[in-house]
Amino acid sequence: MIAGIDLGTTNSLIGVMDSGFPILIADEEGERLTPSVVHFPENGTPLVGWAARRLRALRPAETVSSIKRLMGQRGAVIGCASPEEISALILRKLKRDAERAMDQLISRAVITVPAYFNDGQRQATKQAGELAGFTVERIVNEPTAAALAYGLDKLDEKSKIAVFDLGGGTFDITILELDKGIFHVLATHGNTRLGGDDIDTALLNLLLAGSHDPVFAARLREAAIDAKHRLSAEKETWIELPFAEGERNFSYSLTRAELERLTRPILERTREHCLRALADARLSPGDLDQVVLAGGVTRMPLVRQFAAGIFLREPNTSQNPDEVVALGATIQAGILEGTLQNMVLLDVTPLSLGIETFGGLMNTIIPRNSTIPLKAGEMFTNALPNQRSMLIKVLQGEREMARDNWPLGQFEIAFEAAAKGQARVGVQFEIDADGILHVLARDTKTGLEKTVEIQSAVDVSDEAVEQMIADSVENAFEDMNERILTETKLKAGEMLGALRHAFGIAGGELPAGEKRQIEHLAEEVERAMESGELARLKKANAALDAGTQHLATLLVERAMGEATKRKK
Repeated sequence: MIAGIDLGTTNSLIGVMDSGFPILIADEEGERLTPSVVHFPENGTPLVGWAARRLRALRPAETVSSIKRLMGQRGAVIGCASPEEISALILRKLKRDAERAMDQLISRAVITVPAYFNDGQRQATKQAGELAGFTVERIVNEPTAAALAYGLDKLDEKSKIAVFDLGGGTFDITILELDKGIFHVLATHGNTRLGGDDIDTALLNLLLAGSHDPVFAARLREAAIDAKHRLSAEKETWIELPFAEGERNFSYSLTRAELERLTRPILERTREHCLRALADARLSPGDLDQVVLAGGVTRMPLVRQFAAGIFLREPNTSQNPDEVVALGATIQAGILEGTLQNMVLLDVTPLSLGIETFGGLMNTIIPRNSTIPLKAGEMFTNALPNQRSMLIKVLQGEREMARDNWPLGQFEIAFEAAAKGQARVGVQFEIDADGILHVLARDTKTGLEKTVEIQSAVDVSDEAVEQMIADSVENAFEDMNERILTETKLKAGEMLGALRHAFGIAGGELPAGEKRQIEHLAEEVERAMESGELARLKKANAALDAGTQHLATLLVERAMGEATKRKK
């Protein structure tokens, strides 16, 4: 039996297939939602779930929540545990609840992640599952799982769907095309540090009014979250805390309008992602057949109105937004174990992957929004004579220059010394069904190869992940100009090197005036390279190329003559 798990920022759920139907497992308190909260007492076993959440207001310093936002960050430690270890405690509790309910061992799982999780964050999620005792069969993007839960695979005709997923800590927008049970992700965008937690923080800052008591702040946060939930159905509610600070009672009347005023600027940050996803999919809002919602924050009337305004249609709200991702994960588990058939899930990689090439350029091997699993590769050669190895620097990002992208890892492949351009190294990228990257490099002459699984996290904040995409758009013109200038400089360097070699072979056969003219043209190429002026360098390259035609002819005639002598 394979379990489907939504490892959420705020709440987590687990489900299994039973008699052909996906069911979500309730815990001993009868709740399907398990708060993603862990309390570490001074002595004894950590508490997970509702018990930990109840202690969060009383002992905030010993209680951890929203750990998902730290997944995959190198060196992140909360107290004495890593985010992966804390997440494993949550997953272990879900595992126990499912085994108790089904009365059997459950050792395999499908776990969902935000579509915009990078390779390091996916690896960290898989590691957490393994620490909890699971064999992680598949890492699935949350919006894709949500589409499964809405039953969109049952549509008779080809359809295009937008999944607007706003959870406690992350936001995703995914555009899918569905055709006879095949889910093809056309584009995805998002921010792994944008969600309901930000609304809670804004509301708490309003209510605290300058208080710095951590216990009062923790109690007030819990009360504020409950009030936020009530305002999805009510227009006004009271937040009351008896004996909040000493003898003082706290009382505040919160209206939906006031909450929406705080929420609107946070929600507005999702708009750009939605528009970019549509642009990447080459669609307009009118091309969509449905918009579906996922994530508990989408219960808010303002969020539903906002989504309707962007996509020009009322969203489908037929499913419980807190549970759709877990249901989809469970359905995917059913597909893997053969319980469900005639359904295929095709996901995408959200960021481009490539390697650094000579001159500091980013050479993209797998563009973002490529359907996974997949393999792609290219052949590379040595840039220097007698080079004996090649350093493969693996990059992730959308910028033209390697320095502006994120290094995921590097390794070296050795080969026999060869003249410039003679060695051949094939580099292959493979992204498996979990979105995890494997890189292979092979010397085609000897067959020597190295394969590396990229496990290191990108050591940047999640805000920087989103900034990467924004910067790639904002600097597209400048980046392309710099790339063209770099490529033109490389070409110029090759021409000058070839000219020096040619002069050594056939320079004596040139008339003195022609040789001086070529030398002047070469000097202008060097000056143009130093100036950094693209137009000037292009013109100088073209002039040198034209001015050395006679020299090139002499080299060809000499080579043909030597070949004839060898034949005789």
